[in-house]
Amino acid sequence: MQESAMYFGKNEIYEKIRAVGGQWNDSKDRPLVCLIESTEYQGIYWAIPVGNWNHRDESGQKRIQQYISYPDNDLRSCYYHVGKTNIRSIFFISDVIPITKEYIEREYIGFGGNPYVIKNPKLLEALTKKLKRILAFESSKRNAFRQRITDVKHNLIQELEQRKIEEVATVEETKTPVQLHIAPTEIGTTKAPIE
Repeated sequence: MQESAMYFGKNEIYEKIRAVGGQWNDSKDRPLVCLIESTEYQGIYWAIPVGNWNHRDESGQKRIQQYISYPDNDLRSCYYHVGKTNIRSIFFISDVIPITKEYIEREYIGFGGNPYVIKNPKLLEALTKKLKRILAFESSKRNAFRQRITDVKHNLIQELEQRKIEEVATVEETKTPVQLHIAPTEIGTTKAPIE
């Protein structure tokens, strides 16, 4: 996975959200921008759902603009962001989820048939600033958002830890045991084991 790249998540990540008691009612095959990797645990990325601005009717666009126009010190100003990917897009920042590579179905392909990576520094800065405020709030008030960010994150950490244990066990099982040979000495006693 790559920071700032866009992907589609597998249904299993949304099932996981629901399994921990969170809500995820979006039935659209919506891309996610994996904006930044977690500083808490390597392999977990913070993924923000992305939508097409033009798919919103006028009242939906006004509602999003209302949130964006709240003062900067109001957390609601961080819920959404409008910016350009390969199209004019809505970033649903308050719907952020933690995700690992195991829950990525495929890359989001942009124009030219290449995987899409956001490169606009101003857009990345704005998204990161808003995301960090959402995550700071979540850290102070766990599971404050409907998708239960903290519970999903802890579940993913447990999976990653279990995978590490299984990988170590597999490596240990594949090691060839050392066979010791005892060589006789000239007077019928044995020498120390030779590896």
